[in-house]
Amino acid sequence: MISVIGLRGPVPFDAIVADYVSEGGDVLLLDPGIVCGRDHVVSAVLHAERAFREGRQRSKSLLTEIILYVACERQIGNAMRKVRPEPGGGAYVACVLDVVDHVPEGMVRDDSLCEASAAKLAGLGITADPFSAPSEQILEAVAMVDLLKQ
Repeated sequence: MISVIGLRGPVPFDAIVADYVSEGGDVLLLDPGIVCGRDHVVSAVLHAERAFREGRQRSKSLLTEIILYVACERQIGNAMRKVRPEPGGGAYVACVLDVVDHVPEGMVRDDSLCEASAAKLAGLGITADPFSAPSEQILEAVAMVDLLKQ
C-alpha cells in the first residue's frame, strides 16, 4: 500500500523517518516543490516496483529507484538533489509504503503540498505544455524514465 501525504511542522527529517520505520513502513520525504500530485508519486512507485520485478533497476534499493522516477532522472545523484527537501523547511511530501494515514506527532497533514502546478514541473526541468495539465504531463515524464535508463 502506498500513501502520499503532505506534512508540515517542526519535527526533524530523521525523526519523521524513524517514526514511520517504527510503524513498520518505509518512507521517502520529498521536496513539496517538485511533487505534481499524488498520482506522480504513486506512478513512480509502481514503475520502480516493476523495474525491480523485471530486473531493469539501476539502484540496489526500491526507495532509491523510486527517487529516480519521482525526479524523472536516470542518474541517482541528480535525482537525489532534485527531490531533497529544504533543510529545516518544515514541509514535506511523504511517500509512505506499508503504513496507512499515519501522521507523526508534531506534524500536521497538509495535502495541498501535493498539488500539481507548472512551477513544480519547472522544478523538475520540465517545460509546461499549455495544452496539457501538469498532473498529466508528470505521468508522461515518469514513464519516460524507462527510456532514459536504457
